[in-house]
Parts: sequence; structure tokens; C-alpha cells
Amino acid sequence: MDLSAFFTVMSLSFVVALTGAMAPGPLLTYTIVQSARTRKRGYLVGVWVIVGHALIEAAIILLLLAGFSMVLQKDIAAKIIGLTGGALLVMFSLMIIRDLYREKIPDEFTGEPPEPEAVENRALIKKALRHPVTGGALVSMSNPYWWIWWATIGFAFMMQFNVSFDNLSGFFAFFIGHEAGDLAWYALVSVLSYWGIRRLNRKVYYATLGCCAVFMAGFGVYLGISPFLAAG
Repeated sequence: MDLSAFFTVMSLSFVVALTGAMAPGPLLTYTIVQSARTRKRGYLVGVWVIVGHALIEAAIILLLLAGFSMVLQKDIAAKIIGLTGGALLVMFSLMIIRDLYREKIPDEFTGEPPEPEAVENRALIKKALRHPVTGGALVSMSNPYWWIWWATIGFAFMMQFNVSFDNLSGFFAFFIGHEAGDLAWYALVSVLSYWGIRRLNRKVYYATLGCCAVFMAGFGVYLGISPFLAAG
């Protein structure tokens, strides 16, 4: 893989990951709560959360790659995975656009973070989840959508760009881009929560998420049709 292809895969992976990261979910809530309750260097919580998140994602990528060669040998499998992953990507992006239009996207990080005393009563924060690295890993695995995403969208992306043990540059481009997208958003959320910034410009957030969703819809269409074009 040449340098241009490396940065293309990394950039695409970054934007797709950023869109997923910006959508509210349990990992976002966990990061906000932990950042607010951590008195010393709470602004770094988002970084450590993504470290734990990345370790689990590295493991699932390796598991997917373990059976990658067998899947590639079957043209019908590539078509099914590409079509399913692409369709889910389009559906997810359309849901985001719909919720943006209806102004139903939660943006709790734009308000005041919870007080540390209140956080102590949150069921999410258990003893096993005190450390943000282990917490990031456990909360990620507790989200059913995370498993579905990797089994469909993530796997389809990997197949499209030949992310495999035989293409290590492609592997690193995909992984670095994906984790950088997660890190960019969660680091920002962590800083906002820790320092008690009351308002991240809502219009900027909505516009950014909307642009990412439009891109993701187009990329989903590409993922869905490319296996059929290649076969033709």
C-alpha cells in the first residue's frame, strides 16, 4: 500500500469512527461521569477510556482477521457482508439526520457535568469500572450495538480495503484512523466535562454530526455496491 492509499484508508476510517463516536451511547455517558468525578487530571479520562476501548477493538479486529482469508474465498460472502454493512451504515446515518432535523440528538455534554457527589450514586460507576481503561473496555463490550457494528460495518470496511495480516499497512491505516476518530471526540468531551464548560456550541455540534452522517451514508452506498461491481 502506497502512502496515498494509506492516508485514504486512514481518513475514511477516521470519519466513520468519528460519526459513531459522536452519537450518544453508554461510553459517552461513562466518559462524562468519570471526567466530572475525577478530581486530578480528569481532563485525561477520555484518553484513557479510548485506550481501553482500543485494546478491545484490537482484539476483535484480530479475531475477525483470523477467519478473513476463508471469507475472501467466497464471493457470495463478500457481497452479503458488504451489502449488510453498507445498508446498516446508511440506516444509521439516516437515523442521525432524522434526529438532527427533529432536534432529538441528546447533547448532555453541552450542559453542566454532574457533581461528584451525585455521580457516586450512579449505577454505572461500580468498583470494577473505577479505572477509565478497564471501564472503557467493559462499557464498550456491554453495548450490543458495538458488537453488531464490528460484525457488519467494521468487517465490511475491512474487506473493502483488504485489511488483513498480509496487508499490515492497511491494518495500521484502518486501526489508527478508527481510534483517532474516537480519541478526538472523547478527549474533547472529557475536557469539557472536567472543566465544567456549560455550553459547547449546539449548532456547531449539529452541523459537524450532520456532515459526518451525510458522508457516512455515501460511504455506506459505496460499501454496499462495490462487491457487486468488482464481481462484474
